[in-house]
Amino acid sequence: MWQRLHQTWDSPALLGRKMDLLVFGHAGTRVLAFPTSRGSYHEWEDRHMPEVLGEQLRAGTLQLFCVASADDASWYDETLSMHERAEGQSRYDTFLKDEVLPRTRTLNGSPRLITVGASFGGYHALCFAMRYPHLVTRVLSMSGLPDIKRLTNGWSDDAVYFQNPAEFMQNEHDEERLAAFRRMDIILAVGKDDPLAPSNIEFSRMLWDRGVGNALRVWDGWAHDWPYWQQMLQLYIGGHD
Repeated sequence: MWQRLHQTWDSPALLGRKMDLLVFGHAGTRVLAFPTSRGSYHEWEDRHMPEVLGEQLRAGTLQLFCVASADDASWYDETLSMHERAEGQSRYDTFLKDEVLPRTRTLNGSPRLITVGASFGGYHALCFAMRYPHLVTRVLSMSGLPDIKRLTNGWSDDAVYFQNPAEFMQNEHDEERLAAFRRMDIILAVGKDDPLAPSNIEFSRMLWDRGVGNALRVWDGWAHDWPYWQQMLQLYIGGHD
């Protein structure tokens, strides 16, 4: 069996909200895993995702960090305006960058970081990687959402823009950031019949237009469920170099 560690703290970025981090393994490439919409830090454990990477966790080639969501205080809080929801996402982004990542580095000095998530977790994995390409070496979005305007009914402003990969990447011209994107492994896996497939295809095309290579993997059928995500995780991260 692999090492399992649970951390909890009151997050300054999230206005004192109690947050949790569940860690599997002892060394290797850091893997930051996001739950599905409004999911808990233990969702990946409940869905047996660590077992998928069990060999790598035991060998010390991967260390898995499962973070909690705060979607109920951002995109899924229907009492808030879209602007306020985006501000909530911005606070979550700060939580990840200034609280979660330093904790991962304290436990593990590996310079390599993979972000991964399924469904709305795919949005989080992709958004963080696209905002901080110098921090992330690989991103795997499984049945993910590249364009948050699907939840805003097409509406956007400055706050939404900077939390929406499909928008801000269209205007990315900074050569240093583009060079970092070109070093990153970007994997978009989605089912052919998934309603999110067109936005993944369009996002992949837009990246290629900017000279940013990526692997678009379109699976047969819907492929939007945990058995498929287990297969994707094993295929695209379990055998990572």
